[in-house]
Amino acid sequence: MSVLRKGENTGLQGAPVFLSVSAQGPAVDVSAVLLGPDGKVREDHDLVFYNHPVQDHVSVAGMTVTADLPRLPAGVERVVVAVSVDPLQPGAVFTRAPQLSVTQNGLPAASFTAPDFVAGETVVVLAELYRRGGDWKIRAVGQGYDSGLAGLATDYGIHVDAEPAPSPPSPTGRPVGAAVDLAKVERHAPGLLAPARQAGQALVDQGISGRRAAVYLILDHDSDMEELYESFAVQAFAERVLALSANLDDDGTVPVVFSSGREPFLEEIRLDNYRGRIGQLHTQVDWGWGNVADAMRRAVTHYQESGATDPAFIVTQVGDEPWDKSEVRSLLQNTASLGIFWLFVGFGRGKLAFYKNLNASTSASFTNVAFYDASKNPGSVPGERFYTGLVDAFASWTRS
Repeated sequence: MSVLRKGENTGLQGAPVFLSVSAQGPAVDVSAVLLGPDGKVREDHDLVFYNHPVQDHVSVAGMTVTADLPRLPAGVERVVVAVSVDPLQPGAVFTRAPQLSVTQNGLPAASFTAPDFVAGETVVVLAELYRRGGDWKIRAVGQGYDSGLAGLATDYGIHVDAEPAPSPPSPTGRPVGAAVDLAKVERHAPGLLAPARQAGQALVDQGISGRRAAVYLILDHDSDMEELYESFAVQAFAERVLALSANLDDDGTVPVVFSSGREPFLEEIRLDNYRGRIGQLHTQVDWGWGNVADAMRRAVTHYQESGATDPAFIVTQVGDEPWDKSEVRSLLQNTASLGIFWLFVGFGRGKLAFYKNLNASTSASFTNVAFYDASKNPGSVPGERFYTGLVDAFASWTRS
């Protein structure tokens, strides 16, 4: 039996595949969601669960999902396998992660166990089947959310009649994100509600709750980043930035600029389309050498043309040194008076000394620039610590 790690994928044959779940702790329900090219269901019946156990050759029986791959309709691009805590057990959450076994005639069995959960998760996306070049593959996901099956269904475009749950207090007893109404997040992206609350608390702790900013995201698309795109690390990072944006700008949209060797590619990630969005977009961009200066200029131009009156908070993910350091320095100097704050977030395997040392010299420091080292994979950084690192320098800049 082969063992998959989180983010890894493996090929499948054009035959039925069986995905069996085992879980310790509270009683759970297994479900599957059929998704089209846009990452959304084609209709509400694309949620396959105990009350609707069969749809288009995908079925759920007890703890097993069966997908007859050659018979799936052409419009189904992905099948997501999820596990949720039984709603008849109020207050129950995952602590030990469920295990997944994958079997298919003619192939060795595979297994996947996600990392254990500590943030009150009530639903876990264990894996996804997806088409790639006419064939099917399976990817180990292991992403937990605190929104339950109803919240997950809503994220995938399924209409669910349910009363929104009240926001719980923070562990410190202080109201979470008290100055910001997160109803839009709860309505459109309940899977982001927990990180949005964490981001809001970080802003409260820094004394800038209620401040507004236009949040931008620049992503390094150097070829050395390929593994981090494939393992969902970049997707998870973008989701966390979107959750922060929900506290700083209520339009639910973050412009995203991909930094590659060609013309920077600008799109957006929104509360209503964020699931799998980075994976959908980055395949439209050639791998390059991380031309960060061009990407920075593209973000500045968009901000100036938008007519925004709030400052811009441009989160720039970097995986290696820029090839034109003097050009980057010049851009930082020229934007200091434009109401733009630059946060360079380092993760990846390259050298980052240039960004770390931007403010090391007292004679050439930048008041509107900071660096945050998010390790090789920011997903391993707990949410509270991640958001503190993300907003600390920005808060100081807004107070200056």
